[in-house]
Amino acid sequence: MPDPELLTRFMDPLLSGDRVACRKMLRRQLEQVSDTESLYYGLLWPAMEEVDRLYRASRINIAAEHMATRINRALADQLQTALVPQPPNGKRILIACADGEPEELGGQMCADLFEAGGWDAYFIGGGVPNDEILSLVGQLRPDILLIFGTQPQGVPGVRGLIDLIHEVNSNPTMNIMTSGGVFNRADGLWREVNADLFARTASEALEMAADAQPRRPQPRAVGAPKKRRRRRKPPLLAVAETKA
Repeated sequence: MPDPELLTRFMDPLLSGDRVACRKMLRRQLEQVSDTESLYYGLLWPAMEEVDRLYRASRINIAAEHMATRINRALADQLQTALVPQPPNGKRILIACADGEPEELGGQMCADLFEAGGWDAYFIGGGVPNDEILSLVGQLRPDILLIFGTQPQGVPGVRGLIDLIHEVNSNPTMNIMTSGGVFNRADGLWREVNADLFARTASEALEMAADAQPRRPQPRAVGAPKKRRRRRKPPLLAVAETKA
């Protein structure tokens, strides 16, 4: 759980771009905790969400948002080396995200935490074409594909990717999970894009992925025509655009 007092003290140097003060605070916290994961959940993740909230509310400008996000990512790089991994659990996850620095940060932290939880984690970041993601799904055959931090304008692309994966059927038992970004702000949008799972935070994603059963696809009947894709905008997409 986030530590409100610690987060308040951390946000001031973070938003002012004080890299040295942020590093010192992280080092002090590392000396006081028994598990590094608690600093992901209690400090870096809530700080990332607060920076996003302040930016979308126009309470900080782009410069402050960029500085804070890059400091947070540098600190996550340091924390990753201090994580004590659990024994391998035999499961694999592929993580993609929107093409932006804040989304890369969230996706990277998810990859770090899944890896520490015993997963074989692959993080490809943002800006990867759908056909290349599809190819990786076929090559790696992950148990979970996590799509993190989607922006409103990226929702049709996510829907297209999920439809493509299901149509090609190269890894039929894989679950597709969405998290972060517009999916956290528009209730039920994950269902509109035909995802199997939705998690608001990295901790929820880990718990949900651990309990998820292999996907049971519903095969199309032999000779049945393919459904035509509707060109109109999904109803919840309009909601998402107004809330972003």
